[in-house]
Amino acid sequence: MKLNHTPEEYSAKAKSLFEQGYNCAQAVFLAFEDITGLDTEFAAKVSSSFGGGMGRLREVCGAVSGMFAVAGIARGYSDPKAKQEKADHYAFIQSLAAEYKKDNGSIICKELLDLPGAQAPVPEERTADYYRRRPCGEYVASAAKLLAEKLAELD
Repeated sequence: MKLNHTPEEYSAKAKSLFEQGYNCAQAVFLAFEDITGLDTEFAAKVSSSFGGGMGRLREVCGAVSGMFAVAGIARGYSDPKAKQEKADHYAFIQSLAAEYKKDNGSIICKELLDLPGAQAPVPEERTADYYRRRPCGEYVASAAKLLAEKLAELD
């Protein structure tokens, strides 16, 4: 797929979006608006549920979910009977997950953040201390860079 930006640019954009207050899934998803073709408001809404490891359940990392959602738009299938296309897409998703896990240690939010699991639905305030304590900006940047690199390889 022909990308409009370098992997480093997608990475920097995703991290910047996270630092503006978007959740981890939104930050990755919105970084690829040029690929998804979705307007900002719709893209932010459709990816909003996946932050905090799925609504702060601390399951699959939101950055990973955002990455997978973009991959679906960019390389997914739509025919429910398209067995080979489905297999090819799942192989692509599994390769993204394996690479992200290799780079970051896990694809699970609670493992990445060393948290016990589900937390109250109210997100923490985004203060300077929050950004110092949380590596989420780096996870977002990693997911966006990885996806851009993998999509470029498919060109």
